[in-house]
Amino acid sequence: MPMREECKHFQSRTYASGEVARFCVLDLAPEAPWRCPDDCKAYERRVADVGWVHGSLVEPPVEDEPSFSGEDISILEDAESIVSAIAPEALAEARAEDARREKRAAAKRWWRRKR
Repeated sequence: MPMREECKHFQSRTYASGEVARFCVLDLAPEAPWRCPDDCKAYERRVADVGWVHGSLVEPPVEDEPSFSGEDISILEDAESIVSAIAPEALAEARAEDARREKRAAAKRWWRRKR
């Protein structure tokens, strides 16, 4: 079964480069963007597109599905779990660095006003 674009958990993002990301926000479609599980327990038909902005351009078609072996999917799942494990730490480091930069910038602004 292809990705169920009418499911309320389906999202699609188009980037400036033209690349399109199609995925399940619950991460229940391991073969996204090509296929949802046939027996997905979380499937809920979207009732309305409240607050959505629809562009006038037609979304590009999904690329042809590559041929994956069980080993390939396992490697992709491992890679996803590695990225998911490090993401909170990397985000915390980036926010701490932003806070340090803002603090230095605020100190410079204060010093200039005092003169």
